[in-house]
Amino acid sequence: MPADSPLLSICIPAYNRPRQLIELLRSVDCAAGQVEIVVSEDRSPKRAEIRAAMETEAQRSPYPVRYFENAENLGYDGNVRHLLELASGKYVLFMGDDDLFVPGTLDRFLTFLAQHSDAKYVLRSYIVRHEGGAVETFRYMPAAADLTPGEETVAWLFKRSVTICGFTIDRAEALKHATADLDGTLLYQIYLMAEVCLDHPSVYCDIAVAEAVQSYRDDKPMFGASSAEKGRYVPGSVSEDNSINFTKSYFEVTEYLDRKHGTTLTARVRESLSKYSYPFLSIQRKRGIGPFLHYARRLDKECGLGQTPYFHLYKWGLVILGEANCDRLIRVIKRALPQTPEL
Repeated sequence: MPADSPLLSICIPAYNRPRQLIELLRSVDCAAGQVEIVVSEDRSPKRAEIRAAMETEAQRSPYPVRYFENAENLGYDGNVRHLLELASGKYVLFMGDDDLFVPGTLDRFLTFLAQHSDAKYVLRSYIVRHEGGAVETFRYMPAAADLTPGEETVAWLFKRSVTICGFTIDRAEALKHATADLDGTLLYQIYLMAEVCLDHPSVYCDIAVAEAVQSYRDDKPMFGASSAEKGRYVPGSVSEDNSINFTKSYFEVTEYLDRKHGTTLTARVRESLSKYSYPFLSIQRKRGIGPFLHYARRLDKECGLGQTPYFHLYKWGLVILGEANCDRLIRVIKRALPQTPEL
């Protein structure tokens, strides 16, 4: 890596959200000198608006801003892979184009990276801001901790790494594992984490550096435009089929890794996802009890998520209490604990 390369490349796959992209860029608030910002626009209908916004932001930003436009729509996974090629930092930190940095945390995160330069992957803490202003913090351990390489660590990291905001990985190591084999899964970052963490040390950072805005909950997802995503995902709605196909993608990734490395990640991850299946279930509760129960049966039969009692507890809790009340209960429990409960 050249001596003048930044410690961190903030990489943003952009698609059709010019206003949110501007808000994200303006939330970068660290001291200049250690970061670059790399944006790859994926041939969206609002490309011209995004281009104009990027020209303005590049002029006002104190950070190096590099903007690229894809000649064809690569899809989520392809664009993430492309950003790794475009970046120049030791580490790459990905942000969805609707996510935000938590004010005052990025300098601390950069210090953490400099102090843990042997780690090839960094599991971050992050926050979600709910309607009404309630903040939920996703904190996986009571404090920062080193994570040993191996299958057990990878299985533990799988679900905890899926949210793209703040996903941080050693760029050189990630580039070694580039493949288009899993395009369309929407889980390319999970595949990279697994390949790197099977053989290299990783670390948990307890600084909640990013806010996951979760625009998909507005029922207007952008996935499905690329050739790899068509047939799996239909843009414009978080439909039952979209949710089922996304869940199945986890096991497409684990089975790929199991075949390649002789691991047993599929069984390990299926059990983990069953224990922590609340978000997989709750995403469809707004459709009404009948459609929700039909969807839950599909999660059990087609994805195998019903193998632990937790799945059924979440399912009936959502039926009886509804999503809003269940969400509030979970936030109360999490605020009383130093970390997300280990089930």
